[in-house]
Amino acid sequence: MNSSSKAERLLNSDDAIIDPVKLHGFLLSVSHPIGRFKARFFARLGYTSANWPMLMEALRDQHLTQRAELVESNQHGRKYEIRAILKGPTGRSALLSSIWMIAVDEDVPRFITAYPGEEL
Repeated sequence: MNSSSKAERLLNSDDAIIDPVKLHGFLLSVSHPIGRFKARFFARLGYTSANWPMLMEALRDQHLTQRAELVESNQHGRKYEIRAILKGPTGRSALLSSIWMIAVDEDVPRFITAYPGEEL
């Protein structure tokens, strides 16, 4: 963990790659062994597997526009965390940590996962 890193917007965040399966097949899946717990959080905000494109758009508009902190650097690349408020279609908001990685052989961030935080 590198907590002294200067936080700034992710490099090439406008071109970030978000795999739809990570959204509808994991974070928003009520049947995934691990994701189902996160799906409950997202459902309270109004995001479900049926409207997963809305979550993708929200990550782009509400998270990738915020500052990212470098949390790990290794032989595979650099991992970043963005801690910001996510507002849902229901109007409810919560703190969300989204994790992004820029691989050593790439120059665009890829969405890895997200961790629910406190509802506001």
